[in-house]
Amino acid sequence: MKPWFNIECMTEREDRLKSAMRLVWEQHVYWTRLTINSIAFNLPDEDANTARLLRNATDMGNLLKPFYGNRIVEKFTSLIRAHLVIAAELVKAAKAGNQRAAADAERRWYANGEEIAEFLSRINPFISRKEFQEMFFEHLALTKNEAVLILQQNFTASIEVFDKIELEALQMADTITFAIVKQFPRKFKI
Repeated sequence: MKPWFNIECMTEREDRLKSAMRLVWEQHVYWTRLTINSIAFNLPDEDANTARLLRNATDMGNLLKPFYGNRIVEKFTSLIRAHLVIAAELVKAAKAGNQRAAADAERRWYANGEEIAEFLSRINPFISRKEFQEMFFEHLALTKNEAVLILQQNFTASIEVFDKIELEALQMADTITFAIVKQFPRKFKI
């Protein structure tokens, strides 16, 4: 993955946003993995991991607040929170062998992904709905694959998939950061 930014020309404000955005997307995928493991193996930390994972939606939304305001933040937070809740439902249904519930959750998960891509492209003209949706759908497919591999106890393969998930998350973080910098150039002047 080639970074969009030129480190030599990056302002301190751009660097702070890029770092914060990457952090919340990294946390998004790490806490998702921890929650999947907790669900898959009935670990006693499932509730704590799920609560921390859901906090990630708020953290992601808060990064948008200086640019878009509370109403946009609330909607984005709601969309990301739904994404996380549906993911947990999907893992639980798959673990229980309930194919109908798993298929329903997966359908809603992809519909939510479409809604997230549409929403981001509406608030920022520098985010392509089509391109972001493709990235997000790849994120969903990889995460589903990761969960299946964990449920099958194929941990080595699940880690290989997670490495791809992490790179995909960084790409989504950079896409959002780049678009914000382009949309609000005055906020990033030295």
